[in-house]
Amino acid sequence: MLALIAIVFLGWLVFGYFSYGRWVAKQFELDDANETPANKINDGEDYVPTRPFYLFGQHFSAISAAGPIAGPIIACQYFGWLPCLIWIALGVVLIGAVHDFSTLASSVRHGAKSIAEIAREKLGTGAGRAMMAFIWIALIYVIVAFTDITAGTFVSGDEALRGAQGFNAGGAVAFASITYLGLSIVLGLVERFLKPPLWLSTVIFVPLVFSLSWLGTSYSNVFVLQHISWSILILLYCVVASLVPVWMLLQPRGYLGGFVLYTALAVGVIGVFFGGYEIVQPAFKSFDVGGMTGTLFPFLFVTIACGACSGFHGLVCSGTTSKQIDKESHTQSVGYGAMLAEGFVAFIALVTIMIVAQGAAKGVSPGVIYGNGIGQFLTIVIGKQYLPFAITFGAMAFSTFVFDTLDVCMRLGRYIVQELIGIPGRFGAVLGTVATVALPVAIAFLAKEGSWREFWTLFGASNQLLAALSLLSITAWLYQARKRIAFTLLPMLFVLAITLWALVALVIGNFRAASGFDVKFINGVASLTLIALAIYLVITALFKLRKERGGDALSAAEV
Repeated sequence: MLALIAIVFLGWLVFGYFSYGRWVAKQFELDDANETPANKINDGEDYVPTRPFYLFGQHFSAISAAGPIAGPIIACQYFGWLPCLIWIALGVVLIGAVHDFSTLASSVRHGAKSIAEIAREKLGTGAGRAMMAFIWIALIYVIVAFTDITAGTFVSGDEALRGAQGFNAGGAVAFASITYLGLSIVLGLVERFLKPPLWLSTVIFVPLVFSLSWLGTSYSNVFVLQHISWSILILLYCVVASLVPVWMLLQPRGYLGGFVLYTALAVGVIGVFFGGYEIVQPAFKSFDVGGMTGTLFPFLFVTIACGACSGFHGLVCSGTTSKQIDKESHTQSVGYGAMLAEGFVAFIALVTIMIVAQGAAKGVSPGVIYGNGIGQFLTIVIGKQYLPFAITFGAMAFSTFVFDTLDVCMRLGRYIVQELIGIPGRFGAVLGTVATVALPVAIAFLAKEGSWREFWTLFGASNQLLAALSLLSITAWLYQARKRIAFTLLPMLFVLAITLWALVALVIGNFRAASGFDVKFINGVASLTLIALAIYLVITALFKLRKERGGDALSAAEV
């Protein structure tokens, strides 16, 4: 049953790429005769023409972080696996991949500008600043949600590994994850000052990454801290990662993390097709499982988040990837194709919860569930006797993806603050970083341990609403260029309606439950602010397009 579902799902992704994906690409009239920004500027640093195979891997690693893993697992715990599977399949082909591809193509056509800059160009300066403010708040909630989840994983670890004398399951994951970051710094220094061939660094450092999981099982009691301590340390890591040069941490960590990602995917495929696992989670639980976020509509969609559609991807598409596109035709394989691959990452994550009994998964964090699932799959290859190593590797893989997300979000948040306040240089960088980390630090002290579920829903809603606003800017551009707009307009309207619905529910629920200046009050204010910014952008777009249509009609009458 599980293998059959996987085959159908993969077939759907392939069909989507070669049918709908190609049709969408035709709407942009991609022309390889047009000079891309990478070739036009080609400064050897940011603007570098890159072969699509290598660019696909870099882009895929950048977008496939912890979001498509945690979201499906949480949603399955609420609603059952069938609604999750249906939304991932439909959402990734018809909305998520369209968003990513359209954002990448539009950025390439606009000189590799960011989606916020495109919004400012098409809708005005006020809209551009509103878009940047929206992105900044969304990034803050990415940091908050993933910090809390990771801290919990470092404390608790996996149930399957508890009880062993002298062994700390959470400490094993923490040791492997921390030493992985240290290894990334070493790689960065080696590449910077010794400049060895890349193949030699790969042969040496990649095996070391996997050996860290083994060491974690041997030194599981070295890093044993409380939840709040881990939260603060993770946020301090984000601050440092935001300020150090990219060659020292961001680039080497991303390079090594790519191998972890592909290994986890390969292990997932082995588990699905050769593990003989049965589906034990209910296919469907209820349309309303209770609580503030327990209704299938709209919360299924914003809970799964990145597994089907992600506004964060637009920041990657228009921030870095568009500067490396060699030919316009490559935007389909990189933009549309990588999002479909992320849909498969979400499917593997969903499988890791589908094979867990309902009672055993209750209240367990997604990082623990994913780590246990990947670990169980890995033992098919290396043997059951190595279960502690396998599960530690799975949990380390999840935290690796989290760190990938965290330091990128902190750096992007710092960039946005610097641009909004207009202070460049080192002082502006420090100020932007402090402003971005301040709210996550406050929430870390105010929130109860394991509050990630409260943050996750708001993160998912803001993330998908960002995708809707990106599609709004792209739709405005297509409309002004007199091209078809239905393929971006309809997804935009759907995601906009769903996310605003979810945010309104979060505003009401959080303010009702708030008692003074607490986490729920902060979440309510943040939700209300996101709604206001989104409505402002929509109204601005409508007035802008109406004015242009009126101007066109006047010009036609004069002629």
